[in-house]
Amino acid sequence: MEKILIVVGAILLIVAVTEIAPRIRVPAALALVVIGAAIGIMPIVPALHLDPEWILVGVLPPLLYAAAVQMPAMEFRRDFGTISALSVLLVLVSALALGFFFRVVVPGIGLATGVALGAIVSPTDAVATSIAKKLGVPSRVTAVLEGESMLNDATSLVLLRAAIAATAATISFWGVLVNFVYAVVLAVAIGAVVGMLNLRVRARVHDPAVNTAISFTVPFLAYLPTEELGASGLVAAVTAGLITGAGATRFLTPRHRISDTQNWRMVAMLAEGGVFFLMGLELFGLMGDVVNEHNGVQHAVWLGLAALGVALAIRAVYIVPLVWWVDRRRQRGEAMRPILENYTATATAGASKRDDARVRRRFTRWRRRFHLRRHPDPDKTSPTTMSPETAGRINARITRALADIDYYDDAPLGRKEGVIMVWAGLRGVVTVAAAQTLPDDTHSRSLLVLTAFVVAAASLLLQGGTLSWLIRRLRLPDTVEDKRAERLRLRADMDATMQAAMAQSEVVREIPWLRARIEQATREAEDIGEEDADDEDMIDGDRSEGANPGPVIGTGATYGLNLAERAQMRAVRREIIAVQRARLLSLRREGSYSSEALSRVLNQLDAEEISLELQGG
Repeated sequence: MEKILIVVGAILLIVAVTEIAPRIRVPAALALVVIGAAIGIMPIVPALHLDPEWILVGVLPPLLYAAAVQMPAMEFRRDFGTISALSVLLVLVSALALGFFFRVVVPGIGLATGVALGAIVSPTDAVATSIAKKLGVPSRVTAVLEGESMLNDATSLVLLRAAIAATAATISFWGVLVNFVYAVVLAVAIGAVVGMLNLRVRARVHDPAVNTAISFTVPFLAYLPTEELGASGLVAAVTAGLITGAGATRFLTPRHRISDTQNWRMVAMLAEGGVFFLMGLELFGLMGDVVNEHNGVQHAVWLGLAALGVALAIRAVYIVPLVWWVDRRRQRGEAMRPILENYTATATAGASKRDDARVRRRFTRWRRRFHLRRHPDPDKTSPTTMSPETAGRINARITRALADIDYYDDAPLGRKEGVIMVWAGLRGVVTVAAAQTLPDDTHSRSLLVLTAFVVAAASLLLQGGTLSWLIRRLRLPDTVEDKRAERLRLRADMDATMQAAMAQSEVVREIPWLRARIEQATREAEDIGEEDADDEDMIDGDRSEGANPGPVIGTGATYGLNLAERAQMRAVRREIIAVQRARLLSLRREGSYSSEALSRVLNQLDAEEISLELQGG
C-alpha cells in the first residue's frame, strides 16, 4: 500500500509541475530535478540507488521510439548529414578529448577509464533536448537536435563498452570501429523489420485501444533482441519509430493515429517527468557515497563543472566549421537551381543540348549528387527514346531536390542558429544512468558517478535555465508571417484538390446543391484550423504536436437536410477527404511544404473524418 501511495503521489506531482511550470516560465524538467533534490535531502527519505537498467531498458526505448514517431521524416532526411556529424563524430571527438582531461585531473585513473567517462558525458539527451523544443527554438534546429540526441546514445554506449573492455584487456581502434558498425547496421535492420511488421499487423486491427496497446510493445520488440545480439537496442527502437511515423498515414486509420498520439503523449509526459524527478532524488545518495570515500563533494562539483565547460567548448569549436559547411551546401544548391529547372524542362520535352558541353558536365555532376545515375541524361536522349514514365520519375526527383533547396534557403543554419545548437545540447538522465553502469571495481567510481551527475544537473540548470533568455537575446527572425503564408498556400492547394474531386464526382454532378454545402463545411473546418494555428503561433511552447483534433466540424453545413441528404453529403465528403489525404502524401514526398504545415492539415482531415463517422457516415 505504501509503495502504491508513493507512485500515486509522484504521478500527481509530475502532473502538477507539468501544468504549473509553463505559467511561471520555468521548464518542467528543471523544476522536477530541483524538487526531487529537495525531497531527497529530507531526513525521512532514504538514499535512493536506482538500478540503471530501469532507465536504459525500461524508459529510454519507449521515449526514443515516441520521439522518433513524431520526428518529421522529411526534415530528418534533409539534415541527415548534419545529424550524423553531430551524433557520431562529435561524440567520438568529445569522448577522446574528455578522456585525456579526466586522466590529467583525476589521480589514479587510466586513459580507458577517462574515455569511458567522456563517452558518458558527451552525448546530448533526447529527454533533456525536449526543453529546447518547448522554448520556441527554430524548427530546423529542433529537428537537428532531436535527430542528434536520438542517435548519439548508440555512439556513446558502444564507445563506453569498448572503453570498459579496454580497462581489462587491449582493444584496437579497428576493433572498436567494427563493433560500432556492427551495432548500428544490425540495429537499423532489426528496427526496420520491426517497424514494418508493426504497421502491417496494426493495419489489420480495428479497435483503437488494442492498436495502441500493440504500439506500446514495439520499442521493446526492437530493443531486446537487438541487445541480445550485441547491437544497439536504442538505434533499433529509433529506427522502428521512424518507420512507424513515416508509414502511419498509409497504414493506420485516423482514429488509430489520434489514439496513438494522445496515449503516447501521456506516457512520454509521465516517463520524462519521472526520470527527472528520480534524477533529483538520487543526488543525496550519490553525495553520501562520495563524502564517505573522499571526505567531501567539492572535488566532484569542480570536476563536473570543468568537464561541462570542456564539452561545451569542444561542441562550439566543432559546430563552427559544421555551420560553415552547411551554408556552403546551401549556396551550392542555390547555384544549382537553374540547372535543375533546366533539367526539368529538358526531361519533359525530350529536347537536346548536345552542343553545350558545360551544361552536360553539370548535369552529370548533379545526377551523381542526387542519385539519378539510373535515369537517362536528357542531353543524350531523344524525345522518342524517353518514356513518359521515365520523364515523370526524373521530374519527381528534381521537384524534391528543388524543394530541398528552398528549405535550406528559407531555414538556414547560420551563426545565430549555431549558437543555439551549442547551448541547447543538454545532458540529462542518460548521462546519470550510463555512469552507474561503470564496474564496481573502477577506481574512484563514486567520484566519477557524481561527476557525471554534476555535468547533467549543471547542464539542465545552467543551459536549460538560460536558453529562453538566449533565444530572446539573439532576436531570431520572426517566422509567424511565413508560416501563415505557407498555410494559406496549402489551403489553396487543398481547395483546388477538393474542386477537382467534386468535378469528378457523379453524385455532385447529379445533385447540384451538394457542391455549395460541401464548400461551406470545408470553410468551417479551415477557419477553425486557421484560428487555432494563429493562436499557437502567438504562444511560446511546443508548436509541433498537432495532437488536438479540434471540435466536431462542418455541422452548420448540414442544417435543414433530411437523413438521406446528410448521408449523401457525408459520403461525398469522405471521398474528398481521401483524395485530399492522397494529395498531402504526394506533397510530403515532394517536400513542397514543411512537415508542420502538412501535419496540421492532415490532423484536420483526420478530425473531420472521425466527425463523419460519429455522425453516422
